[in-house]
Amino acid sequence: MQLNKSNQKKLDRLNNQKVVELLEFAVDLCKPTNISIIDDSKKDIQYVRQLALKTGEEKELDIEGHTYHFDGYNDQARDKKNTRYLVEEEPDLGLDINTIDRNEGLNEVFSYLDGSMKNKEMLVRFFSLGPNQSDFSIPAMQITDSSYVAHSEDILYRQGFEDFEKLKGSEDFFFFLHSAGKLKQGVSTETDKRRIYIDLKTNRVYSVNNQYAGNSLGLKKLAFRLAIRKAAREGWMAEHMFISGVKGPNNRKTYFTGAFPSGCGKTSTAMIPGHTIVGDDIAYLKLQGSDVKAVNVESGAFGIIRDVNPEDDPVIYKTLTTPRELIFSNILVKDGKPYWLGMGKDTPDKGVNFSGEWYKGKTDDQGNEIPPAHKNARYTIKISDLDNCDKYYDKKEGVSVKGMIFGGRDSDTSVPVAETLSWAHGVFMASSLESETTSATLDKQGQRRHNPMAILDFLSVPISDYINNYLKFGKQAKNKPGIFTVNYFLKDTETGEYLNGMLDKKIWMLWMEKRMHDELKAIKSPIGFLPYYEDLRQLFTRYLGCDYTELEYVEQFSIRIENYLGKFKRIENIFESIPDLPETFEEELNNQILRLKEARKKYSDSNISPFKLKNY
Repeated sequence: MQLNKSNQKKLDRLNNQKVVELLEFAVDLCKPTNISIIDDSKKDIQYVRQLALKTGEEKELDIEGHTYHFDGYNDQARDKKNTRYLVEEEPDLGLDINTIDRNEGLNEVFSYLDGSMKNKEMLVRFFSLGPNQSDFSIPAMQITDSSYVAHSEDILYRQGFEDFEKLKGSEDFFFFLHSAGKLKQGVSTETDKRRIYIDLKTNRVYSVNNQYAGNSLGLKKLAFRLAIRKAAREGWMAEHMFISGVKGPNNRKTYFTGAFPSGCGKTSTAMIPGHTIVGDDIAYLKLQGSDVKAVNVESGAFGIIRDVNPEDDPVIYKTLTTPRELIFSNILVKDGKPYWLGMGKDTPDKGVNFSGEWYKGKTDDQGNEIPPAHKNARYTIKISDLDNCDKYYDKKEGVSVKGMIFGGRDSDTSVPVAETLSWAHGVFMASSLESETTSATLDKQGQRRHNPMAILDFLSVPISDYINNYLKFGKQAKNKPGIFTVNYFLKDTETGEYLNGMLDKKIWMLWMEKRMHDELKAIKSPIGFLPYYEDLRQLFTRYLGCDYTELEYVEQFSIRIENYLGKFKRIENIFESIPDLPETFEEELNNQILRLKEARKKYSDSNISPFKLKNY
């Protein structure tokens, strides 16, 4: 391995033999033309950004600091099929998890990585998952030949070269090796050989023949899988959650985390006007003294840009249309300006997008019309660039979490907001999370997909261990966060129209905030604590300036007994084949079903008004 004097000096500063071994391994395998070790200096960070422009992986837009990148036509989303765990024996994770024999998988991915960096530059990066030098954080070493990937990570994560210097030779860090593979006009071409393999034995990830960030940025959802396993073993929590500061009376701020499957309102909840954001995607939670503290693993956001417009998302829209360092991906570009679906302005009839030169009516090889921008087009920005960025977003000690929210897409059952009866009941309800598929998925519209804690796609330990870790965590926490369920997608059974307005979620959040400070009483029901009508009416009047009728309240918060029983029967069928489930979980399942049946008998009704439940 040949390094110039400057790079060798940087490597020597780390004084870490494991880093040297991994670098030598990567160089021997990938055979780069040259190697650049990037430290935390502004000079090195700027070098990566300029390299992305030089190689053509990114191009500049008219607004200062804005660039755009195109992933390949067949490289627009996470590749679930080819994202696999490398295992030495088939684990019983309790759910359908994609695995491959470790030796077979290593041989395959190494064959694709072999020589993948010929005539290319290897970038050696060091980051911190979580705030620098924090008890929460995990050091991460990433090697890639994609300057776009490296530049994206500079926006999304905290530089960690100095953190590695302070490791004093420790091997306790994650390692990621990525190659975009063969490129044509700056885009990966051999996507049929795309592989993303996660080695749970060594805490390493190998990714090749892709650029889309969900597949290539090791520190994002790939590192998340490793962290979930680490957390379960060490007794903390790595979660698919936003962290938001909800403003209550007298400028009080109360921090909530929230987990939602894709398309269920996670980003819109994290970005409610008037509240602050610590993070929008992944959180680490640990017990610190009597409190549960949380940090944002990332320092940036890789967000879906579709439907971001000045009316519905004013904070994000302003950020995307003013000067700053920002990367767009898979949008339409015309005369140096970006366009995306649902942005609130007319789209040009021609321009450049992920398919090359684009014009209205253009079709792909199968005759399908190519949209001007991809529905999964993205933006990459720093959290600190958002006007609603919380002042403690980078706090080493984390923020104190008072409430945890779990939301799914449910058209006919779940109430808009409810507080669970206890921590154990909350864990059960979160484990029972379902999300209906939409027209944007490959499944038939309206089918329900079980997605416990919105973490199914990333689970790397048996589901029973994951649930048990939740239960133990709650037992150890003196100041337990309240657990809430939300549902923004309840519909009128006759008209099919949504019963919730788009702004209603702000009211549900404010109600939760007041509940965490014991300022509002609640109605006990079979599925949790519900708001009183008068409390919601006052909140709607004060914060949204609109009336909230008794009819709306009854339609939204009535307990649909048969639908709930159907839901929990589905959950029972899923979990009955899972071994080693905690007894507490099974007790909560049985008690939940029993409460619903008893309520049906007591009220002689399968659709119980919340007004009747005052005497429950």
